[in-house]
Amino acid sequence: MNAIEFILAGMLAAATPFLLAALGEMVVERAGVLNLGVEGLMALGAVIAFITVYHGGGHILGFLAAGAASALLSLVFAFVALGFRANQVATGLAIGILGQGLSALFGKSYESLTIKGLPKLAVPGLSEIPIVGGLFVQDMVVWLSLAATLAIWATFALTRVGLVLRAVGENPKAAHAIGYPVIAVRVAAIAFGGMMAGFAGAYAAAVYTPLWADGMIAGRGWIAIALVVFGTWLAGRIFLGACLFGAVSLMSLAAQATGLDLPSQLLSSLPYLVTIIVLGIISADRRLLKLNGVASLGEPFER
Repeated sequence: MNAIEFILAGMLAAATPFLLAALGEMVVERAGVLNLGVEGLMALGAVIAFITVYHGGGHILGFLAAGAASALLSLVFAFVALGFRANQVATGLAIGILGQGLSALFGKSYESLTIKGLPKLAVPGLSEIPIVGGLFVQDMVVWLSLAATLAIWATFALTRVGLVLRAVGENPKAAHAIGYPVIAVRVAAIAFGGMMAGFAGAYAAAVYTPLWADGMIAGRGWIAIALVVFGTWLAGRIFLGACLFGAVSLMSLAAQATGLDLPSQLLSSLPYLVTIIVLGIISADRRLLKLNGVASLGEPFER
């Protein structure tokens, strides 16, 4: 397997934690709320999923437990940010720190332990195609994440639920005036975003690298937040961005395998360098941000 085949084969799996967390955060931001605690929510979901699977609960129960735990923690954010109209940036950062602290606490006795991951599922015929065949050999969670991307896109594009979410995010006072429960919609969006972040962490710890190590989320939550801006709050573009970052995260391994003489620290920093560059490029296009941005993002709602 050459470097290109290696990157293509692992790109979707590497992209899945970014994709799941970013899709959840997109829903939250579409409802007009900015939650910067994604890193902590992912870390909490990761440790809960690992502990559940390690003690024989299975991957399905592990993902459900991770999603529930992170959703509950995100509701703490909702209670403070929406109930008391606290600053959403400060509240999100606090929740992120809390999630990482709980992760370190719960996972302390599980350091360096391993579990069994999930088997790969190949698409007959397509998986045999030279060079790109590895794209069609993935575990079940990867395939479900692709389905989730389509489902979220369809929800915003084709359903009343998506219309209500966008209305609440764009002009909450107008949405309230015509009878939409703004606070309830935002709480539901926050809980969904927390659940998706929990799923992302669960995949990282229980499937992608099925072992536990403190700090294993390693900035993926921040990249997921950046991906929402990169994708201009559109599910399809977020998917493409997640694939880009997934490929970049594998480049360091591919470079080392080819004998490229570069410091490992530099190679490991590639995803973050790409994040900075891409955000700079996207932010320069004010028209694009204005066209797809959320008008009331981060603003507290007062009746």
